[in-house]
Amino acid sequence: MILAVDCGNSRLKWGLYDGESWATTGTIPLAGVASLEKAWKRAPRADKVVVANVAGPVARKRLERVLPRSRVIWVTAKRSECGVTNGYARPAQLGADRWAALVAAWSIVHGPCLVVMAGTATTIDSLRGDGTFAGGMILPGLDLMKRSLAQSTAGLPLAKGRFSRAPRNTADAIESGCLVAQAGAIERAFAAMEPGAKCVLAGGAAERIVPGLGMPVRVVDNLVLEGLVRIARASSE
Repeated sequence: MILAVDCGNSRLKWGLYDGESWATTGTIPLAGVASLEKAWKRAPRADKVVVANVAGPVARKRLERVLPRSRVIWVTAKRSECGVTNGYARPAQLGADRWAALVAAWSIVHGPCLVVMAGTATTIDSLRGDGTFAGGMILPGLDLMKRSLAQSTAGLPLAKGRFSRAPRNTADAIESGCLVAQAGAIERAFAAMEPGAKCVLAGGAAERIVPGLGMPVRVVDNLVLEGLVRIARASSE
């Protein structure tokens, strides 16, 4: 049994993998890390724990207090792992979650792929047909875009709107503008990919972005967790 933990900037996602499928998964706000101890005590014992933490040293200390007493792998991006080659000049600068997502996407597609994670930030990473991570972009996530408008202007509210091709109220104008900005960045990156490329999309805002995209997309709910499991397995080979 492998316990995989994806500790992001605003939420933590975890899953127990039994060797064939996810026995259970969960998502909580990052501030609720302490509540995980009870959930994990009730779950089957994990033989191995693998963590991608991009929330900093304070979050790591909180996790260390509640993680099961098993072998813990704190993932960092490497020069090469699980068939993926890291194109960063300094491989470890790449976020552990992005690295795990690339590993998972490669295992799914085995070819050129645009790997998009739509969370607090949106990351758009290019994976070549030979498994090389060629580079990527980071931009504010969908909700962060909306909050920045509300916080930095006097007249724009943080309100729920709906997408429209011709918005006729402020809430719809904000929602539509932010969605089009996300979709436009993804589509522009995809247009630069080599022929035959696929697009894999994950993250909390994925389902909201997909309808605005003009190319086929595969949404994978547990992309980072899938990559973490593969990294954990490779570490014992």
